[in-house]
Amino acid sequence: MDIKTILKEYKLKFGFTFLLLLLEAGISILFPLFIGYAIDSAIQGNHYGAIQLGLLGLASLIVGVGRRVFDSRFYAKVYQKIGARIVIKIENDKSSMKSARLGMIRELVEFLENALPQLINSVIGLVGVVVILATLNLPVFFGSLIATVLIFLVYWLSSERTLRFNKHSNDEFEKQVDVIATNNEKELKFHLKEMMKWNIKLSDLEAVNFSVSWLVLLSFLVVSIIIPINDGMVQYGALFALIMYVFQYMESVINLPYFYQYWLRLREIKQRMEEI
Repeated sequence: MDIKTILKEYKLKFGFTFLLLLLEAGISILFPLFIGYAIDSAIQGNHYGAIQLGLLGLASLIVGVGRRVFDSRFYAKVYQKIGARIVIKIENDKSSMKSARLGMIRELVEFLENALPQLINSVIGLVGVVVILATLNLPVFFGSLIATVLIFLVYWLSSERTLRFNKHSNDEFEKQVDVIATNNEKELKFHLKEMMKWNIKLSDLEAVNFSVSWLVLLSFLVVSIIIPINDGMVQYGALFALIMYVFQYMESVINLPYFYQYWLRLREIKQRMEEI
């Protein structure tokens, strides 16, 4: 069954929530810049920068709350429709598979509702911050590009292992209801042991990838502080804004590989849905 067919039924609502996401992400990119303006404005003895910062925060609140209220109701309907259609197509005697697939569908919908907004914010934030870094300091800008490539290379090299571990984990998950129904302690222990084995493998792989990525970002952070000072950047507001954008860049780029791994897991789940 093609999940895209169902999602197309809600294309207008998807478009609306995507528009709100873009607006929310665009506003968030401006915060460090407005904070820098507010600092320089306060040093000069006026409060225009602080007022503008407050208005920006108010706009962020209105858009963010409105999107979350809309999304919670919209994705509840999506889950109901996808869940009902897919479970009905599974043969009646496969209760364990039905239960597991409902859990997987819920995971897919939760990604759309919760993780996708974060992903879009991270992508837009990363692109926007990198562009702003190019206007503030070119060496720091080039450093951010190098760090991004290195981090994505680390996760790309481990993608096949991630897919394999997720497949084994989902295979075991689909047996769960049947194993519980046996009421056999030995079988249940073995099942839970297998489930945890693949979770541990995924966790260990993520720990290695995260450690390497964090070392890359830590090196970039140190360099990004040293370079502007050596270049003679003396305006406190501008220097503060640059460092804040570096932190915002780090937050965005460290989150993207997590979403990439999440996407690999959902890709494996989507294949199972479409096999029905």
